[in-house]
Amino acid sequence: MAGRRGSVRTVDPADLGSYQQAVRRVLTCDLITASRPRPGALDQVLRWADQMAQDLRALFGYTLIATTDHVRLVRELDELDPTQRQVFSRRGRPFDRRRLAYLCLLMACFQRSQIEISLGDLVRQFTPAANAVEGLGYDPTDSTHKAALVDVAHWLLDRGALHLSDGSLEAWARGGEQADALFDVDHDVCEILFRPARPVQHLGSVTGLLSDAAAGGSRRERTAQRARRLLLEHPAVYYADLDADTAAALRARGLAEEVARVTGLTVERRAEGVLLADPGGLFTDRPFPGRGGAVTRTAGLLLAQMADLFETSWAALVHMEVPPRSDEHADLVRLVDAGLPRHGVVGELAWTDTGDGAAAVPAADSQRVPLVERGRLEDMVADLFAEFGAASFTNAWQQDPHGLLDAALALLADLRLVRPVPGGVLVMPAALRYRNIQGALPEREDTGHLPFGTLDAHAPASGAPAAPDSEGTTA
Repeated sequence: MAGRRGSVRTVDPADLGSYQQAVRRVLTCDLITASRPRPGALDQVLRWADQMAQDLRALFGYTLIATTDHVRLVRELDELDPTQRQVFSRRGRPFDRRRLAYLCLLMACFQRSQIEISLGDLVRQFTPAANAVEGLGYDPTDSTHKAALVDVAHWLLDRGALHLSDGSLEAWARGGEQADALFDVDHDVCEILFRPARPVQHLGSVTGLLSDAAAGGSRRERTAQRARRLLLEHPAVYYADLDADTAAALRARGLAEEVARVTGLTVERRAEGVLLADPGGLFTDRPFPGRGGAVTRTAGLLLAQMADLFETSWAALVHMEVPPRSDEHADLVRLVDAGLPRHGVVGELAWTDTGDGAAAVPAADSQRVPLVERGRLEDMVADLFAEFGAASFTNAWQQDPHGLLDAALALLADLRLVRPVPGGVLVMPAALRYRNIQGALPEREDTGHLPFGTLDAHAPASGAPAAPDSEGTTA
């Protein structure tokens, strides 16, 4: 029962499903309140709060903040992840740089505000700070600036950081006379939404926001926690991307199975790596393959065509060594650090990157995988258009098949199924998991809509994934 102490192994088998559902909820929802993500979810999670706090701390080093009003999981991050776009988004559209900057500045304004504040007063506080940032600014006559501010305000409203007590954001955005909105600020929610690992004015590099590889516990336990976190955070984990200790920990039986027991997911192992599979397709922000739009379906069918290519031309394909992810991470760190402000850093307290982070450790092994050249990929998309007919795709993609190809490859790269390289993509081992995907257009009445577009939610899935190999290889 919920009151029992100890690891997840002590959870009564009859309650294990309820416990795993609560764990998946806190891992996939950035903030849980009485109304978010849906009524009743908070009570379901709070029932297991004590047990989860222990397990998530022991297994992953995460901190669970649970009150009667909200639940928030503070994660330890081992590396920058450019695929986490859906955390900051509205109506499925990820925030651009302006919206992300406005969100930070508004949150800073709240620190100096009373509980109640009008949108007009908030904008008056916010504008000087935005205009002080070169290349950002806020112009009240610019509709794109106002639209960005409205999106950010809605993001905060969705999470309960703001409560609209009067007026309308949309009316204010339209510029109606006397249009305004009155908010109540929930400072408790604002505080738990903004939980950096270190004060930002103490940062000399963005890596200061990542997990400290040398802090707390024995080296063995820190390695085990990092290995478990990687399983949760990434669609697939390849041993060649890891340092030797972490790769050895994941190869051994036990760690992945612990994560599977906590989350209710399924462990799939190959010779090259390991992943957690979610048959329900809910433990991810990028469901795949499943039912989706034209991009998702095209991505799945491309994998099937690649598998056909391998069966007929494996020996003739170019095989290349996969570039180390540590190199990509270092490039990303340099890119982010280039945007750090030069002023305001407290030099005496500034954290300095020692270069001992796990991402900088050389990979345990290297791997060679097949290259599919850009020309072949374009031919594959052309074949899909020929097989299904151009009318099967939405108007935008009908005129831009190469754009559709780029979007599908970007999705596959986010899922770690391919690695873009100059001239094409490297096909990663986990991609062969989907080698038997088949395309299927629905038989339906002519409603005037296109099967790869607006009717996708009613169309049959593009195919079922093949059963994974057990400790197998890709060849």
